[in-house]
Amino acid sequence: MAVRGTFSSEDPAVLIFVGTLVTILSVFGGYVLEGGHLAAMMQPMELLMIGGAGIGAFVLGNGIKTIKSTVRVIPALFKGSKYNKDVYMELLALLYVLLAKARKEGTLTLEADIDEPLKSPIFTQYPRVLADPHVIEFVTDYLRLMVGGNMNAFEIESLMDEEIETHHAEGAAPANALAKTGDAMPAFGIVAAVMGVVHTMASADRPPAVLGEMIAQALVGTFLGILLSYGLIGPLASLAEQRVTESTKMFQCIKVTILASLNGYAPAIAVEFGRKVLFSTERPSFSELEDHVRRVKAK
Repeated sequence: MAVRGTFSSEDPAVLIFVGTLVTILSVFGGYVLEGGHLAAMMQPMELLMIGGAGIGAFVLGNGIKTIKSTVRVIPALFKGSKYNKDVYMELLALLYVLLAKARKEGTLTLEADIDEPLKSPIFTQYPRVLADPHVIEFVTDYLRLMVGGNMNAFEIESLMDEEIETHHAEGAAPANALAKTGDAMPAFGIVAAVMGVVHTMASADRPPAVLGEMIAQALVGTFLGILLSYGLIGPLASLAEQRVTESTKMFQCIKVTILASLNGYAPAIAVEFGRKVLFSTERPSFSELEDHVRRVKAK
């Protein structure tokens, strides 16, 4: 299904827009249907206090690396994930070719390819994989350890686990920072509401109608803090965490494939090990992978 012929219904930007729109229309639409007036919800000073406090707390509670990575991650959430079936097919084909070459001609023949992957006739056949420098570095580093021949499969597996854990922790930092900021927004809403109540109490000599309006304005702060937390920032943090999990799966696929090869399995079986760890939505079927490997062999 397409949206206006240009955007897919699975486009993250479309999904974010639709989700946000449904949330806003449901909340404010229900309020209007109950007889409420939207003008009463327009409280820029309350939004200034809540938003400013949230940004200040985010800066205060995170290092410069986390702040920079979060600024980079948020726009990326509106783009499609690059980890799809086509990318995994390329990755498994690349691993098959490299492992087949090592098995047939010896691991030393991989040195030229892993030292300069951008110039390698093997790596350059798989542009989607080559476009991800972290994946290429992960592959070449552990193939280099294979070529060295001084580490066994258990030692390489332990090292891979440590690197994957580090990669996931580093990638999850922006999601955790967003989640913690979102969790704080209701409290900042209460702070804004308390400030409004204090202002109302200081104006006790005014008419009841005016005091009622001032109290209503104060309560809007609590409402905005909760809405921003659970309706916007929290979902974005969850989406960022999902993206990190997708990128980590790429490394796990490489890990399982290389370890299977180190344990003596043929390249065609090793890539089958790698296929098994992929998510079902992106995982190629056995026949798809087998046909792809056959085409690679033919080349």
